[in-house]
Amino acid sequence: MKALMSSVIVPWQPPHPKPRIPVVCCSTINGSSSSSSEVNLQSSQPQECKSSNAEEPKQSEIWRLFREAQKNILHLNQHRLKAVEDLNKINIEKQLLVDRIEQLELEKQTAVAKPQDRLSMFWEILLRIDSMVLMGMVTTAEASNLRRLVMDHKVSVAEVFNDTLQKSDAEILAELRHFSERNPRNGFHIVHVCTEMAPLVSVGSLASYVTGLSCALQRKGHLVEVILPKYSSLDLDEVQGLQEIEAECYSYFNGQLHGNRIWTGVVYGIGVTLIQPLYYSSFFNRERVYGYSDDFERFTYFSRASLDYIVKSGKQPDVIHIHNWETAIIGPLFWDIIVKQGLEGTRVLLTCHDLNSQCLEHPEKLALCGLDPARLHRPDRLQDTTKAHLVNVLKGGVVYSNKVVIMSSIRSKGRVIHSLSHGLDHTLNIHKNKVVIAPCGFDNSTWDPSTDNFLPQQYSVKDMKGKAVCKAALQQHLGLSEHASPILVGCIFSEVSDVDLENLRAVFLKARRIDVQFIIKGISKISIVNKLGLVHEPLKDKNVRFIDGHDEKQSHLIFAGSDIILCQSFHDPVLQVPLKALKYGAAPIAVNSNDDGFRNFVEHDYETTNFSRFISSTFGNMSISQALDEIRNNPLKWKRKIMDAMEMDFSWDAECCDIHASAYTAINNL
Repeated sequence: MKALMSSVIVPWQPPHPKPRIPVVCCSTINGSSSSSSEVNLQSSQPQECKSSNAEEPKQSEIWRLFREAQKNILHLNQHRLKAVEDLNKINIEKQLLVDRIEQLELEKQTAVAKPQDRLSMFWEILLRIDSMVLMGMVTTAEASNLRRLVMDHKVSVAEVFNDTLQKSDAEILAELRHFSERNPRNGFHIVHVCTEMAPLVSVGSLASYVTGLSCALQRKGHLVEVILPKYSSLDLDEVQGLQEIEAECYSYFNGQLHGNRIWTGVVYGIGVTLIQPLYYSSFFNRERVYGYSDDFERFTYFSRASLDYIVKSGKQPDVIHIHNWETAIIGPLFWDIIVKQGLEGTRVLLTCHDLNSQCLEHPEKLALCGLDPARLHRPDRLQDTTKAHLVNVLKGGVVYSNKVVIMSSIRSKGRVIHSLSHGLDHTLNIHKNKVVIAPCGFDNSTWDPSTDNFLPQQYSVKDMKGKAVCKAALQQHLGLSEHASPILVGCIFSEVSDVDLENLRAVFLKARRIDVQFIIKGISKISIVNKLGLVHEPLKDKNVRFIDGHDEKQSHLIFAGSDIILCQSFHDPVLQVPLKALKYGAAPIAVNSNDDGFRNFVEHDYETTNFSRFISSTFGNMSISQALDEIRNNPLKWKRKIMDAMEMDFSWDAECCDIHASAYTAINNL
């Protein structure tokens, strides 16, 4: 049967019936023989027909059975061929899977890891060294040498110690001591002591700044780590290798030493240390990050605990980077108390994101963290300029830091010091030589139209076809007319003031007379669309759409599909709308209260950022009416502006990172 099924099946045909041959019989009549063929033939015919009629049903049944068997064999053969085909596919897939498993095993054996994985392994080793110091396995001096060794051999160490999580501290220490090669060191060791870091805890612009700048600095060869309070509300999903160091770390506060739990992990390749107070456990076990009457005590405790931890763990960073008033107290703490504990080579850099928030307190509270109130309550130190009976914590950070970076994308250094310093102008003017201005950046690994997986078609300055596809997709998604002629204007706001509402109303009413489509999206925990209803009701129009809530894919599509993006300011450190608009080939036009509705003037001072100078020469002084006119009447000029903007790099890796690296270099040369 197997041989039969494997052969070619030929349909069976019944044989042709043989011709009947007449039978001639000889008979004897009256004793004589004679031929009687005629008689015999006649007599034999009825007998032969009778026999033939009996065989015909049997032959028909046989033929029917053969035909049925033939059909069954053909059907089985088809199933057999299909089964063989499926089996071949399964064998091919199985072989591919086996090959992939072998490849992964080979990569594991040879420690072939992605750069992010290498950074994670690298940081696991450094954090294990911290644990060794706290548990008394190594001295602070040896720990410092081991850190230098790891930092100088970042890639090779990550490959040698690829299974750190499976090894004990003693095993890692023994291997580190045998890893004796030395190479010259290039980058700086920077420790951020801060109150926010994306994605662990995000309230304002500080969170994305700390993460974005840290990643950019590490990509350029610097070693960066972050120390945070262990808030009960932390989002720990992105933390790799989170573990508690078994030894307690004590810090000074209110005349006593208090124990802290220390947690370590890695976030986006950055080493993170979390400090959890034991006695003052309620300090960071709250619903909000800021806004409590004891915020000074909370963040002063954290600042002192961070410095004590740095000393206890034997770290000797080049720079301790502090942020806003919440950790500005580290400036006087470091120079009056901590520097003498083995950190003579360390310098302090302060970043100010909001000069309006300064924290004024009674001088005697400085004693909580070990500072001398009488020594610091002086005009040239922490005494507030306006309220002389109080101390100004942010002022103390400015005075005691080696460098001060003020984050401002469009304002010049002179304008910030003299007009936007909220009473700190006298102090900033005295220390102006150590003040620098830096712009915010954005994450170009997530926001880049040439690699953006949220878009229906990616595009770049070299091939802009995808932008038209994105525009049509956005129009279709929101039920707008998909004709190519309308200009599409996107608006993305986190908050909307009454002034903005009036400006929006004026612009929409004016734009109704021309072919312009508007998309207004609110990104906030509180519904902005409800507030925008004041604009929406009188402007129920087929060319206007209002959207509320956070939708990542939708936000990307709005940037990609819009010709113009209206934004509240060119300095937008939280949403970074102008920077993303430029990258996606949409012109940012900023909101301001003048008769035209939207306009923003930037300065031409030489001590401004590259971003400010670029904006001032392109879209900074352009109203929405002027932008619409140029798109219609001078499309080639407009296209050139857009393409020039897309080629600019305003990410964290560019100007922002360079300014900070220069600041680190300057203070380490002091």
